[in-house]
Amino acid sequence: MERRNETVIKLAQTALMAALCYVSFTFLQIKIPMPGGDATSLHIGNAFCVLGALILGGWYGGLAGAIGMSVADLMDPVYITGAPKTFVLKLCIGLITGLVAHRIAKINESTDRRYVARWSVIASVAGLAFNVIADPVVGFFYNQYILGQPQQMAEVLAKWGAAATFVNAVVSTILVGVLYNALRPVLLRAGMIHMVKAS
Repeated sequence: MERRNETVIKLAQTALMAALCYVSFTFLQIKIPMPGGDATSLHIGNAFCVLGALILGGWYGGLAGAIGMSVADLMDPVYITGAPKTFVLKLCIGLITGLVAHRIAKINESTDRRYVARWSVIASVAGLAFNVIADPVVGFFYNQYILGQPQQMAEVLAKWGAAATFVNAVVSTILVGVLYNALRPVLLRAGMIHMVKAS
């Protein structure tokens, strides 16, 4: 029964993080129009995907980012065709962040604040660095071979997308580093993060 309750709580927290991803992408973005009616944007949606992975684990955090930002894409006529690509990339951001934070560094087994702060930033960088590389590469092939855009336009979109994604990654890393390490003690006291005893 206790395990079932924990799953329900995690799903509720995932839904909350998905909502934060949606709101931050939809309402806190600077859209940059591109040729052919496309666009790229500066936003902090990825920050909440990474934050979710640090708090909930890679699978739940990635799912929150994938759902929240895919729904945001589906609600915007400019981004609607990119929703499948968004789902896969955001899920991967969460999985990579969670892998580094929880499988490699095991931050939920540590009470050392400096250790947790350092590894939360390293995990954020890992997840967002993946996105900086994968987003323009996947975007290029997706735009050219799935959406049928001319190669030259797909290249232009990939270059602009890479620049915007890099800026988003830097801002998101700083934001997550501050937010996670400020929220962690509160979430521990509230029982929303469970410490795992090192074996």
